[in-house]
This record gives sequence, structure tokens and C-alpha cells, in this order.
Amino acid sequence: QLQLAESGGGLVQPGGSLRLSCKTSGWSLDYYALGWFRQAPGKEREGVSCISGSDGSTYYADSVKGRFTISRDNAKNTVYLQMNNLKPEDTADYYCAAIHIGDFTPATMWAWYEYDYWGQGTQVTVSS
Repeated sequence: QLQLAESGGGLVQPGGSLRLSCKTSGWSLDYYALGWFRQAPGKEREGVSCISGSDGSTYYADSVKGRFTISRDNAKNTVYLQMNNLKPEDTADYYCAAIHIGDFTPATMWAWYEYDYWGQGTQVTVSS
């Protein structure tokens, strides 16, 4: 079973940066696509960014394009989310999740309920 653990959250001022990490264990990352999701208080969970397991293609929600960058290091079994120019509306709990590469399609990549494995989340607060 794949296990995921996020780290790197915290409090940052608007315009600042954070890098989230998602360390995986239990299975090779080669077989999974990874996604970052977030959930703010009182709001539904939403997809932020995802990266395929096959060719490393990356995808971003419109709200974070140009500011966030997802990357993966399969040798380290780790996925990263570099977040720049953070805004107060980025405040949320951030989760990484994994879906088998065979199930990763345009129809599923933003559907959080399709992902099989989840980390415990890390909190990001953007405030002055």
C-alpha cells in the first residue's frame, strides 16, 4: 500500500513562497500519478496541480497557473509543489494524493474521489 506524508506548510505573507513536499513509501512512484488538492474551511476540496506517472506531464488549476510548479523525483519517491506569489485565497489544508497511472485520465485527474491514497495534509496560511 502506498503511503504519503506531506510537509512544508506554514504561515507566509502575501507574495511569499513555500515548497510543499510529499514523501511516498510502500510502492514505486513509477506506477502512480500524483495530485495536490486543497481544502479551505467551509469549501469543497479542489484540485491544484497534478503530474502524470508516465511522461511527467503537469497540469494546473487556472487559479494557480504561473505561480505554482509541481515536480517529482521518482528516485526519492517525492513530489513537490513550489508555490510562489502566494495570495490569501491560497490559504487551505493541502493534501497530496496518488492514483494508479492506468486510472489517470482527463476525466479523473481533478476528481479527488478517484484518488486511492492520501496524505494527512499540511496547513498553508497566507496572511499579513
